[in-house]
Amino acid sequence: MTLPNPGIYQTVGSQGIRELVRAVYARLGQSSIAGMFPPAEALQAAADKSALFFIGICGGPSLYEQKYGSPRMRMRHQGFAITEEARQVWVGCWNAELENAVEVHGFPAEHLASFREYLESFSKWMVNRPV
Repeated sequence: MTLPNPGIYQTVGSQGIRELVRAVYARLGQSSIAGMFPPAEALQAAADKSALFFIGICGGPSLYEQKYGSPRMRMRHQGFAITEEARQVWVGCWNAELENAVEVHGFPAEHLASFREYLESFSKWMVNRPV
């Protein structure tokens, strides 16, 4: 799995990535997989934790590792039934937000395709339940 281009972090910074992830989590909180995420009052905190992971993989400092240790995302998500259908909803929420990410979040247009590729491969790796 190829990591996203570090130019993402260089362009939008920590705050930009945090705002993008919060927007995606707002979509997830309204999606058919909302039950896999914390309730509305805790959703922003979960988004902020996830943003630390995305900051690191997009070329920023390893804030997630500094605060929580090794990401071990697949292990950390074993308690959730991540099916192909759930994966598609998750990726769909990301893709919906990325549609306007250049204008809304200042996301570098030249890195959209590779970031989407990363989300696809990462999410396929996270599937832990057969159909």
